[in-house]
Amino acid sequence: MTSRTPIALAASAGACALALGVTAPAMATPDQAQDKAMVSVFHGIPGMTVDVYANGDKLLSDFKPGTVTDPQSLDAGTYDIQVFKAGQGPDGTPALEKEVKVPEGGNATVAAHLSAEGKPQLTAFTNDVSKVDAGQARLTVRHVAAAPAVDVRAGGQPVFTDLTNPNEDTTTVDAGTVNADVVLAGTDTVAIGPADLNLKEGTSNIVYAWGSAQDKNLALATQTLSGMESTPNAVHAGGSGAAAAQNSSDQWLAWAAAAGAVTLTGVLVTRRVVGRRG
Repeated sequence: MTSRTPIALAASAGACALALGVTAPAMATPDQAQDKAMVSVFHGIPGMTVDVYANGDKLLSDFKPGTVTDPQSLDAGTYDIQVFKAGQGPDGTPALEKEVKVPEGGNATVAAHLSAEGKPQLTAFTNDVSKVDAGQARLTVRHVAAAPAVDVRAGGQPVFTDLTNPNEDTTTVDAGTVNADVVLAGTDTVAIGPADLNLKEGTSNIVYAWGSAQDKNLALATQTLSGMESTPNAVHAGGSGAAAAQNSSDQWLAWAAAAGAVTLTGVLVTRRVVGRRG
């Protein structure tokens, strides 16, 4: 579902970024770029520091909850993504495993998170990096928390409604600052906020709601991708990832609606290299 509103809304939170442990060329030729994709990883499972592997190669070590990586260039193809408790891979049993297809020229974030029922799972989201009009920015909200549906309001008016796990919703808004809050779906009961949120022109801002309502450890994390300006000299810089945690003992919520979810395969032992498309 895609909506448009003149209200500026975004998540502002202290940034914490961790780059993927994959070396990408500083500059790629057009032919090389066509064989590549930009991939980020978000860790949204509370209380578990992990190592992340792709096709048997370690991408991330000691990856902490609430962190989203900067986008990194990977070869297009299919990857066997495995998540281990830190120090237990690659010969141990993964806590999570899923094959994820990365298309040429794509931009995606793979999220390890809790389902609505509180079970760990992997979900792959496609990041919209298309250009926005001058003075505009894009906001995407992703619900990856064990929590119920909510409405997101800006200036007291609903922007996203009935958002559920593991979905997302997106809107293009005026760049700027707005007072926003989150309420239980269909009510005026505030679950989080209000807060002043900022959205910069020409950016795509992705907000993750993660954690568990039952365990009272819900948090927010943000990922910002830059280079979406619709000006003649705009250059797509590939973006930057940022994450921030904002915990509360009595705040609970669930955000977002509709984007390609990848189902958890459970604890699998099959792990070796899945064929890449060169």
